[in-house]
Formats: sequence, structure tokens, C-alpha cells
Amino acid sequence: MSAEATNSVTPGPMPGAVSGPVTPTAPRRKARPRIDLRRLGRAALLGPAARGRLPDAISHVVDAHRAHHPDADLEPLRRAYVLAESSHRGQMRKSGEPYITHPLAVTLILAELGAETTTLTASLLHDTVEDTDVTLDQVGEQFGEEVRYLVDGVTKLEKVDYGAAAEPETFRKMLVATGNDVRVMSIKLADRLHNMRTLGVMRPEKQERIAKVTRDVLIPLAERLGVQALKTELEDLVFAILRPEEYEHTRELIVRNASRADDPLAEVADEVRTVLREADIPAEVLIRPRHFVSVHRVSRKRGRLRGSDFGRLLVLVNEDADCYGVLGELHTCMTPVVSEFKDFIAVPKFNLYQSLHTAVAREDGQVVEVLIRTHQMHKVAEAGVVALGNPYAPAPDDPADGERVDPTRPGWLSRLLDWQEAAPDPDHFWSTLREDLAQDREITVFRPDGGTLGLPDGATCVDAAYAQYGEDAHACIGARVNGRLATLSTVLKDGDTVQLLMGQDPASEPSREWLEHAHTPAARIAIQRWLAAHPAQAEAQRTDVQEDRRAEERTAPRRPATAEAADPDGSAPEQAAVRPAGGNVLADRPDATVRLAGCCTPVRPDEITGFAVRGGAVTVHRVECAAVARMKGGGRTEVGVRWGDATECRVTLVAESFVRPHLLADLTEAMAHEGAEIVSATVEPPTQQQVRHTYTVQLPDAAHLPALMRAMRNVAGVYDVTRAQPQTQGG
Repeated sequence: MSAEATNSVTPGPMPGAVSGPVTPTAPRRKARPRIDLRRLGRAALLGPAARGRLPDAISHVVDAHRAHHPDADLEPLRRAYVLAESSHRGQMRKSGEPYITHPLAVTLILAELGAETTTLTASLLHDTVEDTDVTLDQVGEQFGEEVRYLVDGVTKLEKVDYGAAAEPETFRKMLVATGNDVRVMSIKLADRLHNMRTLGVMRPEKQERIAKVTRDVLIPLAERLGVQALKTELEDLVFAILRPEEYEHTRELIVRNASRADDPLAEVADEVRTVLREADIPAEVLIRPRHFVSVHRVSRKRGRLRGSDFGRLLVLVNEDADCYGVLGELHTCMTPVVSEFKDFIAVPKFNLYQSLHTAVAREDGQVVEVLIRTHQMHKVAEAGVVALGNPYAPAPDDPADGERVDPTRPGWLSRLLDWQEAAPDPDHFWSTLREDLAQDREITVFRPDGGTLGLPDGATCVDAAYAQYGEDAHACIGARVNGRLATLSTVLKDGDTVQLLMGQDPASEPSREWLEHAHTPAARIAIQRWLAAHPAQAEAQRTDVQEDRRAEERTAPRRPATAEAADPDGSAPEQAAVRPAGGNVLADRPDATVRLAGCCTPVRPDEITGFAVRGGAVTVHRVECAAVARMKGGGRTEVGVRWGDATECRVTLVAESFVRPHLLADLTEAMAHEGAEIVSATVEPPTQQQVRHTYTVQLPDAAHLPALMRAMRNVAGVYDVTRAQPQTQGG
């Protein structure tokens, strides 16, 4: 509950207290000051506590709001302040301050981020229904349904315990409400930020509990909503509470760097300004100091920090095209670190973030990271969904129909709303949500049609299938990643192109094994939902695997007890089931036994040659077989061979497929339908849901071979059928 917050005006850090982290000084924009939530958040609290002076605080909100919305109607804010102040009159925060200072500070945070008037109005009133006699109906009558909806959503969120004892169904309902209107969570995040700023005099154990909840749930939510300005400060405040020694060490590093006489970031910033001025590209070049957690991460990664590690350069331009113009100039006139380039303009991140990232190297070896974006991109990068205004306002030519539609809602929230409906139970929803929030990075993969899919880092083709096709992904049999065949368990990388291969059977079943490779809630919930709805089929999958293994054992060739070692020509000895080629191939040695080499299995009309092996037999190879070159190099004499009059042939085929139930039975049935007699077969153990079958078959005529191979390829799950390839040198 927000009333737990305490005084934030303590001048310096106290044991267990959290004060605003010190940041290096940096040039400020001349047009309008950049967002400084710490300074402005405290400004609302530093005035006298007397009620008559409190209206001074609302002026800060009005000034910040007008900076983003100069034509906004301020009357709702005035009326909301009057109602909030009168309702909270007599209530005090634990610090002894009038309670009204809290909603004022929360509203100021949102105003600085660019929130529209409706959000600010609801923010001023966000605690009235919970902590005063004001009712939701009264809020609705005075301020309209939008404000009523937002206040109700925040009030419900206040009642949620985000910790381990959270009631999953309650939390699910709250997040669904958030998903229906992202402004609810925006207010909640600003509320938590102000409470974290003022957490200093709480008992250490309570500080730690609140900080852990903020770290585990609210910071990831801020990241997914793109509200970086809130997320980074929350991270620093949590860092100070949960890891005070490392926080102090990082603080010392930042303070020490800020007192340096030389500043490599400032020097490179001047060089960049010169380059862009000469190129006639209007741009604003700023130094963005890293926040505490970012400096800590860099120090752990690189060890000793240098001056350029304490910040990054930010280049702001007017148009998208100017971003690429700046990039070209920097890469032409300075030394680029190509591996650091990322284009989040062409492919925005899942939380709406857009920017070009690059880096340039100085002569002394220091690397300076550079962010390039437009002013509008920067606004969204800092404030995320808060900067989008009111996404629910109907267009002038599109009258409202009462339905809440948010075309700008981040992809993560859209997916949340989809898979929460499919979750089999609230506990499952809660566990998968926490797993999803633990993912701190998302990748973008491309579809062949040019579309994109946003997936968590570590996602596989299984996840991509369900992200693209929903429950229709049950019919997926494989994928091509960057043009190459891949199994569904393949882990995807940022920028991969993924083509999903779909089967034609409408009754296709997902494999239980897919759960081992599914990382997204959408995939896991869809698979588990199907398995729960089809217990008989799920059990049959286990039985099918056992039957397929028994069938493999029955069809696998058995070596005779007196089997020979490998022939001198490198080919394997014939299995007991393989018969001599007989009249199919004639040799220049009439009394010799002729047999086809297992390494290349020649078929009419292949060009062939032969070599004598022990026992007086002649082994026939295709002339391009690697064994032929080996034996010729060893001085072996060739024996003339030619195709006889018989039309029947024997050939070895290799089928590569994805694992699925009944695959072996369907494949052998297709082969029998084409008149192929299976002489021998081997099925290798599956590897990453992929299996390799090798069949030696007897055909009545070599002309039947193309039809046989087509029939095998048409079996669902089989993605390639080839003749056994000649061995490679040394193989």
C-alpha cells in the first residue's frame, strides 16, 4: 500500500536508506531540460507542509504537462487535485508529511514522461477510492468512465501481493486489466518509483521485501512497457538496498570518474559535432551517463573501467533518414567497431524501442558507444507506452463503439492477453508469467514473407511455430533456418530467417518432446493444453515410440556369425540378406561372383567399374565412388563390368525425417505400394528430433526408382530422400 512510503528529504544516505544516485555531470539540452525524475520528484515534496501552500506543488505538474501537451485542458487536473487534497486531508504519511504529497509526486513523474491529461487525472486520484470515502461511482460522475476505469485498475493492483504468496488468479485478473489499458500499469510503476525513493526509514527487512518484489515483477514489466526512465531508476534503487556494498563501490567509481580532468566522452562528442556540422546534418549530441546498475555490469564484464565506459553518446536528429546519414558520416570519418552495430529502427524491439547502435574507437583504444535516433524515438525510448498519449481515443472519423483497442500496445502485452486465456489454470499462468519476466532479452527473427517474430532469447523453432500459427502449429514438422533444414529444437539467434514446414494432416498432434524445447508461454501452454485435452492420444504417443523401436529392431540387418571384416577396397561386407547381383551385372571374369558395393550402390544406367576382392568375387562401384580413386592409387587392377539384360536393380536409399508417431509404418507402406522389396533396413537413433533411415531395396526395374523416391518424400515428416552417397576420402 502506498501509505507505507516515508520521508524522502533526508539530505544524505543513511544506513539502510536510499538516496538518489550521483550521476556524472553532462551537457544539457538548450531547448528543454531532459527528464530528471529524482530532482523533480523531490521538488514536489520540499515545500512547506502547510496545506495552504500545497497548490504550489501542482504548478510543477502543470508546467511539465504543458511542455508535452501545450493545448491540454487543465481543468480536470485542477478538479482532481481539489478532490484528492480534500479527501486525503488529515491523512499523514509515515514520515509525518501530508499524504497528498504522494499522489502529487506520482503525477509529476508521469507528467515529465509525457502522459496525457486523463492519466494524470487518474494518478492524482489513484489512492482516493482505497484510502478515503470517495467511491468509484463518484469518480466516474465527476471525471468520466476513462478515469474511473484507471482508478479502479490501480486500486485493484494495490491489493495484489506480488511475492511468493501471491494469489495467482487475482494477479492474473490484475494483469489482464493492465493489458486492456496500459495506463493502469504506468500509474502503478510511477507509484512504486516514488515509494522506492522514499523507502529510507523503513525497517531493513521490509525494505528488502519490497525491493525484491520490485526487482522480480515490476522492473521486468517496466522493461516490457518500454518505460526506461522508470526502469533504470528502479534498478538503481533496488541495487542500493539489496547489494549495498557493491552499490557503494560503484558510486565511488562514478564520483571518481566525474572528477577527472579529461573526459574522453566529451572529446568524442566534440568530434562528432564537428563531423555532423561539416556534413550539414542538424543534430544534437549529448552525453548519457550510465546508471549505477549499468556501470556495475560493465565493470564486471570488462574489469578496470576507462573513461568511455561511464556513458554513451546520444545523437538526436529530426528525420529517420538522418539517422542513417549520421551513421554513414561516423563510419566514414571515424573508426567504427562494426561488431557493435545494431539497427533497431528497421526492426524495433518488442517494447517499441527504436535506435541505431554503433561504436567508434579512439586512438588510445577506448571504445565509445553511440546511440542515434530521432527526437520522437527518444521520447518513446525514455517513456515507452506513457509517451503514446491516449491509445484508446477514437479517430475523428471512427466513432467509439465501446471496445478497447490499442494498436500501439507492445507485442509482449498482446501475447500476454492471448496466452493467459489459454492457460489451463491460474497457477500455470503465474509460473509461466514469472518465467517470462525472468527473460531479460528478446530476439527478432524474420519470416520468409518479410514479417518478423519477437521471441525471448533462447527460443527455438517450436516457439517460432506457435508464435506464428498459434495452435495450428501442432501440424509443424520442421523448419528451415537461414535456408538450411533444421529441427524444431534448433535454438534461434537474433536476425535468423525461419521458414516453418507445415504438414497437411488436420489431425496432427504435437509431440510431448516439444515441451523440452518450448520456452515461450504461448508454446508451452498450447502443447500442455492439447495433451491435457487428449489423454488417450498422449498415452498413445508413448506406446508408438516403443512400437517404433521394436520395429526398428525387427527390420535392422543382423550380421552372420561368420561375418568377414571390411573388404580391402573399403566397402563393407555383404549382409546375410543381400543377394549377389547375378545376371544384373556381367564381369569380364565369368566364374567370379559379382556383387554391388554397399558404399555407392550403383543402379542402371550408372557408369560402373569393378575390382577383385578376396574369395574371387568382383565388387562393382560407381566410377565416381571415392573408393575407386583409393584403389587405383593403391595399384589395384580394375575388372571390366557392364550392365546385363536383367531390368531389376538393387539400390540403397537414405531417408531423412523428423520424429513423429507412425513414421516408420507409413514410410514402409509407401515403399511397398511402389513395388519395392526391402532387402535390409537400418534406423539410426533419433538426434534432436531428427532421424535417418537407410533402406536397401530391390526394384523390378530401375525406371521405378524416381517414383519410389517421390513417394517416400511425400510421407509426412520426411524432408529428403537420396541415394547412398559415395564415401569421401578417408571416410
